[in-house]
Amino acid sequence: MDSNRIVPPPPVVPTEDQESISVWGFNDTRFQMLDGDIVRMTGDRYELAGTDLPEILGWVRDQIHPDIAADNLNPSQYPPPIAEARVNEAFVAEVRSFLQDDQLDDDAEVRLRHGHGQTQEEMYRIKYDQVRRIPALVVYPADDEQVEKLVDAAATHNISLIPYGGGTNVSNALHCPEDEQRMIVSVDMARMNRILWIDTDNHMACIQAGAVGRVIAEQLEEYGFTIGHEPDSIEFSTMGGWIATHASGMKKNRYGNIEDIVLDVTVITARGTLERPHVVPRESIGIGDPRRFIYGSEGGFGIITQAVVKIFPLPEAQEYGSIIFPSLDKGIDFMYELTRTATPPASVRLVDNTQVQLSQTLKPPSQGLKKRKSRLEKWMVHRVQGFDPDELAACTLVFEGSKAEVDTQQRDVYRIADKHGGLKGGAAYGRRGYQLTYGIAYLRDWILNHWLLAESFETSAAWSDAKAVCRNVTKRLEEEHAKRNLPGKPFISARVTQVYPTGVAIYFYFAYYFKGVDNPSDVFSEVEHAAREEVLKSGGSLSHHHGIGKIRRDFLPEVLSSGILEWQKEIKKAVDPANVFGAGNQGFE
Repeated sequence: MDSNRIVPPPPVVPTEDQESISVWGFNDTRFQMLDGDIVRMTGDRYELAGTDLPEILGWVRDQIHPDIAADNLNPSQYPPPIAEARVNEAFVAEVRSFLQDDQLDDDAEVRLRHGHGQTQEEMYRIKYDQVRRIPALVVYPADDEQVEKLVDAAATHNISLIPYGGGTNVSNALHCPEDEQRMIVSVDMARMNRILWIDTDNHMACIQAGAVGRVIAEQLEEYGFTIGHEPDSIEFSTMGGWIATHASGMKKNRYGNIEDIVLDVTVITARGTLERPHVVPRESIGIGDPRRFIYGSEGGFGIITQAVVKIFPLPEAQEYGSIIFPSLDKGIDFMYELTRTATPPASVRLVDNTQVQLSQTLKPPSQGLKKRKSRLEKWMVHRVQGFDPDELAACTLVFEGSKAEVDTQQRDVYRIADKHGGLKGGAAYGRRGYQLTYGIAYLRDWILNHWLLAESFETSAAWSDAKAVCRNVTKRLEEEHAKRNLPGKPFISARVTQVYPTGVAIYFYFAYYFKGVDNPSDVFSEVEHAAREEVLKSGGSLSHHHGIGKIRRDFLPEVLSSGILEWQKEIKKAVDPANVFGAGNQGFE
């Protein structure tokens, strides 16, 4: 049968969806401190927006440091001093022969944005320190032919290219090597942002690398489909970035990780274009499949321009849910049995007590009947069930599929939860917990202004190691904070975000008060490095889905044999002999 391919129109991104150039997220969305210790999120994009939050500031003071206040600010010095750019005029002249003027940008702040991701180290540097190297030029190719010409010009003139998607990475992957002697050019894929076709019969779509997650979702929904890939960064991250970092999404239980979704990928390298003429469900063709080398490559081999992906009919039903457990360990036990005896829901995420408390401070104050109901619920959890309010953990759930599938999932999940002491927390809490994922990312920029450095990092661990990883890493972070005699108390938290038959993915969060600390970002990096040591010692992975970049590359000899490392170097030499793609990620020099 002939396939039915639809060609959607180019996406129209509303002007109000303008992303900030200096901090995370949309321009219209920020946390701000009002009179009377009230905190409010601006804009109207999230459930938190426009709501007075009178409890969060007091809780942060109790948890981390008592001096956090509206008049105790660390004013941003953005933009930082920017060094003079190294420019290869011959390269620029050649590029101008096939790109329009509006496809090149040498504005200092635009270049600065393309020289960093979203690690705490990078955000601290642009606000309070200096940036030693950024791209000399940002270019915006509009099609594969322009990308090919750009790569050829870079090889001819000895230029270093760094592909750029949404700039959301947390691995220092966009950091420009300070010792790079060549001109560095950022290749922003924003203009290659289309869904080229949707095959409604074979449930496939061809999507350009610069397409942003939220836009992909909106466009596919118009035709009754979803890609199902929902990373925390979906509002800003791109198709190319997902592939280049080997990404995972919150609904991977139903739709798979990115490697399960991508059927084919086109990559333009210094040695030619990697592409295939046919896309099929599966094939055995030796090592000729470029996907194997491109997943997690972080811009080291070439520029991803498009991918053919699986798409799925929109689910007939979607329901949220939540469960409260007496402890994190009980929640992990529940997750383990869930993978053994039932089909996990699309998303199942377990947060520890610290995050439960934080989420409660991000709720508006209850009034009238709601307030009495809230008190009754707390009484039931703490008294009737005998839960310790300082130990309990919570699980948020998203059920998707047919109505029958959702009913079955809910029945199985709550039956298993009951065996492990779990108590239903309600759909509203589950929905709110899922949506908080997007709003909470803005918290870090707010607290940075109040002398708090914060970052998350993730790992995966086998079931037999999961509890030990959570316990040991938490203890190590506490020890590292105490050893350095840092002010106040550390904020430490853990969240179990994805489940597999063999284990789980775990997020850790760490924050500390840095007023009066010399080189606070370096100190933070030292603590985080120690935590990664503990992760590996306890049986965890170096990364689950954030990639390696530069922040984790020193650990590679501990997780890869010398033979593998040498093999990787040889592949790099073969695909990119002149190191055109010279970001230096994963140790590729």
